[in-house]
Amino acid sequence: MDQFESKVAVVTGAASGIGLGLVERFVQAGMSVMLSDVDEAGLDREVGRLRQEGADVSGFVADVSDHSQVEALGESVLRRWGALHLACNNAGVDAGAPFTDIPLSVWDWVMGVNFYGVLHGCQVFLPLIRESGGGHIVNTASLAALSGNTPTGSPYVTSKFAVLGLSENLAHELLQAEENVGLSVLCPAFVRTRMPESERNRPPGVADTSADPVRRAVVAHNARSAEAGLSVAEVAETTLDAIREGRFFVLPHRDEAIAATEARLRWMRDSVEPSVRPGRPTIPKAPVTTQKAAR
Repeated sequence: MDQFESKVAVVTGAASGIGLGLVERFVQAGMSVMLSDVDEAGLDREVGRLRQEGADVSGFVADVSDHSQVEALGESVLRRWGALHLACNNAGVDAGAPFTDIPLSVWDWVMGVNFYGVLHGCQVFLPLIRESGGGHIVNTASLAALSGNTPTGSPYVTSKFAVLGLSENLAHELLQAEENVGLSVLCPAFVRTRMPESERNRPPGVADTSADPVRRAVVAHNARSAEAGLSVAEVAETTLDAIREGRFFVLPHRDEAIAATEARLRWMRDSVEPSVRPGRPTIPKAPVTTQKAAR
């Protein structure tokens, strides 16, 4: 997809962060854009601002973990513009604790948004893009999809590995079928966003693990790293280039992504376990119990 003028895009997780950065870059390229988010107030604010600046945009509140809401989002895009050419399945959250302290409700929330949100988006948006004559899909994963080495982050890492697997397999299917639909997976490291604060959107019924001391240290580390990270504009520019060039991997932090992959290869080939990245909190050893298991 190398022409953007007068084309239509949909972006989830679009009220802030990378999602909003993508929207702003697509608008600059001449696209009409549907913004979607669970944050209704933030969504209304950004849609209003963009419209005042002359952008052709609309907003739609949707929880991407709910397939029916993503279907309604797709229908809204068609009602507004009659076509869809670019879909960015970007909505994401993070929550966790040391593995054995993570309740299932946290797993359900993180997997629901990060993985099932991408799955639902691909299921709904791919047919619409086909019917519109072709286009592109971008699924947001993470550097964590290339390196399962994130203390307290098991749900997040698992969800991003799943996004990478889904994206890679679907990309192969599209290529083999010679379809006029491209697919990219976005794998950023730290970016100046509010992702470390994503538990602000935690729904009722999802356990709060933020008080765990290791988790607090990890979130503080992530917040400092995000402050020093890339701008969303840089990530959006790299993404647009990848769409234009038809590249699968979108690597805003290319050196870090290659290093993580090489560390995995050393682990596979030479049994050299990757070390914890400098400055990152570590999980303390669990207490040893001498009590014999009941037979």
